[in-house]
Order: sequence, then C-alpha cells, then structure tokens
Amino acid sequence: MLYVVRFTDKPERLPQRQQFLPAHLDWLQQNSHSILLAGALRPEPDEPPEGALWIVNADSHAQVDALLRCDPFWIHDVRESYEILHLSKAFPDVKVPI
Repeated sequence: MLYVVRFTDKPERLPQRQQFLPAHLDWLQQNSHSILLAGALRPEPDEPPEGALWIVNADSHAQVDALLRCDPFWIHDVRESYEILHLSKAFPDVKVPI
C-alpha cells in the first residue's frame, strides 16, 4: 500500500537539520526500498525547508510510523509533527517517473 507522510519541522531546529542532513540522506538511501520519494517542502525554492513529504510503500500505517521514528531527523528532534495518510491512486496501473 502507498502512504503519504507530511512532516512539519521545528523552525528553531534549522541548524540541527543542516547538521544531521548527511545522516538523514544516508538513512533515506538505505530505506529506498520503502521510501519511494522524499523531499523538503519550502515556501519558495530559495527559502529554508519547513518540512518534508514522503511517499512510502508499506503494509500498514504502523509500519510507516515505526520507519519514520528511526530517521535521524526524528531522533535528533528536527521534526515537530507528522501526518500519515493512505494514498489511493486514481490510475493504479499507471507508473509515473519522478
């Protein structure tokens, strides 16, 4: 099943976000079999990230929750909150490269 995870970061933790970004990116790479897409969300391209969005392939909401809690950004208190939503594709047989 596909899930979308929407993260909100703690604005005051932007220096820690930068500090732990290499570990976070390594962790995302190690989990790319489940995390199909991940990226920062910014109001404008040149502004600091305010959060992130993931598309995750997992068996359950609980599996997604357990996965994100191992992320260095979560462990080092960069994230303020998150929302996990099940994604129902309008055209399930259509594959879209990103």
